[in-house]
Amino acid sequence: MFSYGGSACLPMATIRPQVILGTSNCLGERSLAPIIMARVPSARAHAITEQNIEDIVRLQQQAEKNRTGAERLADVVARVAGNTPFIILHLVWFAAWILLNLGAVPAIPPWDPFPFSFLTLVVSLEAIFLSLLVLMAQNRLTQDADKRAHLDLQINMLAEQESTATLKMLEQICHHLGITDRGEDEQELAAATDVNELAKSLDDKLTAGR
Repeated sequence: MFSYGGSACLPMATIRPQVILGTSNCLGERSLAPIIMARVPSARAHAITEQNIEDIVRLQQQAEKNRTGAERLADVVARVAGNTPFIILHLVWFAAWILLNLGAVPAIPPWDPFPFSFLTLVVSLEAIFLSLLVLMAQNRLTQDADKRAHLDLQINMLAEQESTATLKMLEQICHHLGITDRGEDEQELAAATDVNELAKSLDDKLTAGR
């Protein structure tokens, strides 16, 4: 221990790092002590990440469990129709149908001669039902995306409210410590955010930019 200006000070080597706000230094001046941020242990961070992943998987499983029979069928059809083998199958089917009905294989008599009216009917019906089922699958995916967007908005609003409350507490701490060197940005950030006003401003700017 040594003295400086009548105030006793400890050597730096003996000072244990801790989070202290508003301490007085050896010169008697009030200031904010450095805040030492503790790193989250890797095991703890891994556990938090795993928990978040499990929550997301649980939400996805719950959404899939709540599907109706028609929605399940639409999802299967959309998944199958969106694969390359489905396209190859149709190419082989159309080529074989046309060649056989053009008499390429004499042992097989044509059952749908040119202009292949029956093939046109079958393909048209397939296209109609395939389009309807794909639209059903897309509508369900859109509803799930809307739910996730609403959940994200709710979480973001809660995070903004928590940040505002934290800034207000820091403002009170600064006021208690006699720290008045604050800019307008800090005061504006500490104010509550009006979501409706932000949405209206965004709509106005998007409309004006069109």
